[in-house]
Amino acid sequence: MPNDLDAIDVKILEQLQRDCSISTSELAERVGLSQSPCWRRIQRLKDEGYIQAQVAILDAEKMGFQLHVFAQLKIKHLTEDERDKFLAAIEATPEIVECYSILGERDAMIKVIAPDIRWYQEFIFTQILKLPGVVDINSTVALSEMKRSTFLPVRGAR
Repeated sequence: MPNDLDAIDVKILEQLQRDCSISTSELAERVGLSQSPCWRRIQRLKDEGYIQAQVAILDAEKMGFQLHVFAQLKIKHLTEDERDKFLAAIEATPEIVECYSILGERDAMIKVIAPDIRWYQEFIFTQILKLPGVVDINSTVALSEMKRSTFLPVRGAR
């Protein structure tokens, strides 16, 4: 646990990760505080960057996205301007839901949600291979989702 978080902060963060739509009074009751101090702690956790956003998590399948594809990209050396254009293109493409710089033979890994394999094939040619610097792609399609979580282990943080 980070040194500047106490046990109450940890409880607040755990509760908000489970359900951020609960009222401050309900949260205060769950963590053993009154409403005003609980609200102040939430504001401090936001101000300090522990809480980045409070969002609704949608069901991808119900939204029409049947495939989760992990694509590793080989990228040629990019100038700073080309790198900015690459990152802007990634950010502007809603079907790319995650992007990481990685070590190894490939340079980046993206997670793409797709309605079906034909759509993804077209997406490769019309979007991914047109990203600045991308020279090769290696895609892995997930057969099933065995675990998905947005919950961070707050108590185990260092």
